[in-house]
Amino acid sequence: MSGLPHSSHALVTGGGRGIGRQIAAALVNAGATVTIIGRDRAMMEAVVTAGEAHFVEVADVADQAAVNAAVAAAAAQKPIDILVANAGSAESAPFAKSDAALFRRMIDVNLMGVVHAMQAVLPALKGRPYGRIVAIASTAGLKGYPYVSAYSAAKHAVVGLVRSLALELAGTPVTVNAVCPGFTDTDLVSASVENIMKKTGRSREQALAELARHNPQGRLIDPAEVADAVLWLCGEKASAITGQAIAVAGGEI
Repeated sequence: MSGLPHSSHALVTGGGRGIGRQIAAALVNAGATVTIIGRDRAMMEAVVTAGEAHFVEVADVADQAAVNAAVAAAAAQKPIDILVANAGSAESAPFAKSDAALFRRMIDVNLMGVVHAMQAVLPALKGRPYGRIVAIASTAGLKGYPYVSAYSAAKHAVVGLVRSLALELAGTPVTVNAVCPGFTDTDLVSASVENIMKKTGRSREQALAELARHNPQGRLIDPAEVADAVLWLCGEKASAITGQAIAVAGGEI
């Protein structure tokens, strides 16, 4: 049982695919009304058609004004109780070739995208009898990986943000946590596999094994496993869990 309050409204950024879509579907199955935010309306409408979300708002999370407008439109449908700040992107490069523009892209989406969503929902959320904020970070927010210094720096910043905001909101009904997946079986990881194949000449199986070896269980994480962790944190009985960065990574952390 998820233990979600009856008729809660959840907002999921980056809800059109991958982990975000799985989270949206899990929240719907638990009885929540779910609005997904992303850049691709057609992709998100397909999620609604599949019964895995109820409403769609188009916004790039790096654009604060667009996020504010999307959140306002979603809240007009129904007050928001849950924010899952999931939208993100990853780029890889050696640090020596990671220019300022790459760092800005990673910060703008992976950190500021979370900041924008949090700031948009918080004024109303603090007045609700129950509130949950979950940021989807990464094991890259808890440890380092080579060739993703900009991404890792942004995800570390998300974990720090979560820990700080949780303390600010500890006197309210709002909890703030991060879920940190390891390498997960999504199109984002598929892109990493393609990149490894291109740069090293390895086969797809060898490239997948290169990523899966980070997990002591020797596999990629299933997006549904990430969604289960989010669902637990959103439950009413998780009210004492705040300021945490929970790894879903098969023992890697």
